[in-house]
Amino acid sequence: MALGYFTHLAGDDAVAYSGGSEPADAINPSAVAAMSEVGIDITGEHPKLWTDDVVRAVDVVVTMGCGDTCPVYPGKRYENWDLPDPAGQSVEAVRPIRDDIEQRVRRLLAELGVVVAHR
Repeated sequence: MALGYFTHLAGDDAVAYSGGSEPADAINPSAVAAMSEVGIDITGEHPKLWTDDVVRAVDVVVTMGCGDTCPVYPGKRYENWDLPDPAGQSVEAVRPIRDDIEQRVRRLLAELGVVVAHR
């Protein structure tokens, strides 16, 4: 959901990657449905494993509860977004998580100096 918002809001002005230390087999269908409700299609995505190369290439690493399994590199900016896990949750339960993620992505883009057009 964070990648969906980031891509939608940043357009061509910034690039994001999504991955995890223990990715699921498929995207959460409730997350897909919740994002569809706000006009963002994330069906083309799939869970990906973070690699050291990806982490080294980014400016900011946003973690969501991976704890000690997340690679840490000196000099990287890290943010841990403590959010409920939407896995196995209903669309109704995922909506507030989705909305929280949107606000966090908007704040991050503002901190990075990425202007969000009326998207």
